[in-house]
Amino acid sequence: MKKEIDLQETPLETVFEVYESKFKAIADKQRLQIMNLITQKGEVNVNDLAQLVNMTQSKLSYHLKILLDANLIVRETRGTWNYYKLNQEEVNHLLSAELCCLFRPTC
Repeated sequence: MKKEIDLQETPLETVFEVYESKFKAIADKQRLQIMNLITQKGEVNVNDLAQLVNMTQSKLSYHLKILLDANLIVRETRGTWNYYKLNQEEVNHLLSAELCCLFRPTC
């Protein structure tokens, strides 16, 4: 996982760019749905997730890459399959308590 931004050492423009990419990633209904399904399942592979969201694997991969680049989900490779799970720490850091309830399995 990526480390937190050091606000003392990082230029504000860079900080704003990082947060812009994170908020752009969650500003899409399909990506929010993907994050919610990953939360419900704990972790899921791309094939199972494609069936759950009724989306082709190529389109799903596009959305997963955006979420990965924003550090909102993490990927673990096991054999030939990639498994995805929510980066809970990053989601908690970004979202309000109300929105976090959509992505916290215990909420």
